[in-house]
Amino acid sequence: MGTRSVEVSGPLDAGAVWERYAVPGSWPEWLPQISSVDLSAPRLAPGAKGKLHAPMGVSIPFAVDSVDEQARTFAWTIRVGLLKLRLENWVHDGPDGGAVAGMRVTGPGPLVGAYAGQAQASLERLVGASSG
Repeated sequence: MGTRSVEVSGPLDAGAVWERYAVPGSWPEWLPQISSVDLSAPRLAPGAKGKLHAPMGVSIPFAVDSVDEQARTFAWTIRVGLLKLRLENWVHDGPDGGAVAGMRVTGPGPLVGAYAGQAQASLERLVGASSG
């Protein structure tokens, strides 16, 4: 098992960044490896279940474990075959305006490394630090 964390800052308002997280239908706007998201609720909610759809017909099931709208945090679990990744995500106000968004992933070492490797660029798009 391994754990990696990534945190980035950008110019978008923290409230707007949280909304981009909280409404999974918007995830393909900043997660280019995802073409669509199905979720059993219109926004993140504890116990909600869904699927991430990637190119070439790949779908990855996930479950939302916890959400704290006030703190702008959520945790979720992704299953890839028999493997499981636990992700914790957060957004807070940046020290000079804008937002800071972060993610911590825990799971099998090689899978954690692969996921965390893509997370930096995705989080940069999330907070508006990169146009992609």
